[in-house]
Amino acid sequence: MPRRTTPSPAAAKVGARIRALRLERGLSLQHVADVGQLSKGHLSSIEHGLAAITIETLVRIAQGLDLLPMDLLTFPEDDERGRIADIIRTKIGKKELPKLRRELTARGAGKA
Repeated sequence: MPRRTTPSPAAAKVGARIRALRLERGLSLQHVADVGQLSKGHLSSIEHGLAAITIETLVRIAQGLDLLPMDLLTFPEDDERGRIADIIRTKIGKKELPKLRRELTARGAGKA
């Protein structure tokens, strides 16, 4: 995909989210690029919203961050679902997820 000279709003938002998650996890550009099989320069362009990316690239970046691809497209500042997803990502351990799923499923079962 071609590199832009000015970021598009959507690409800039996704890029900022990727950068924030990378810094939150204390990972370098080089580490995420290496694990995701990307060049460091391409990843930097993505973080700055200057590169259009494919789903495959999104998946590779998520692997480099040890996250799910959906985490890169979840914006806690936008709505409650984003905030809830971020709480689950940051506060709920993987071992606790099945219990949480069962609880949420049970709550939803009584509603039409």
